[in-house]
Amino acid sequence: MTTTDMASTGRNRWTMALWVVQVLLALAFGAAGMMKLGMPIDTLAAQMAWVNSAPELLVRFIGLAEVAGALGMILPAATRILPWLTPLAALGFVVIQVLAIITHALLGELLMVLPVNLVLLGLAALVAWGRWRIAPIVPRR
Repeated sequence: MTTTDMASTGRNRWTMALWVVQVLLALAFGAAGMMKLGMPIDTLAAQMAWVNSAPELLVRFIGLAEVAGALGMILPAATRILPWLTPLAALGFVVIQVLAIITHALLGELLMVLPVNLVLLGLAALVAWGRWRIAPIVPRR
């Protein structure tokens, strides 16, 4: 096996791993975003205590950002049309998670949600880094 073959194999493994993480992030953020967009605020507040501390328009905007990011995780990479949007969507998820951690800390909810926020933050950072540096998607020509 040549050095080129080994590099190609490593890149293929990264590509597969990144696709798995992208799909998981798209499912997680897409579902959370759809809940924030579609559920009545009272019902949502019963499931997510922070909703009581935020204006309804902000909750809906976060939901919209999560759904848009979920689409950005998959569509640009799958179609290879503007694939640089995929790491930007991942970076957007990083920002959402940093802000979520700050919000939960201010509301005293950090201990119950920090593990989930950190996992989502780490996975999103992995996709952003991986799609920019390790296994970028080549645009369609």
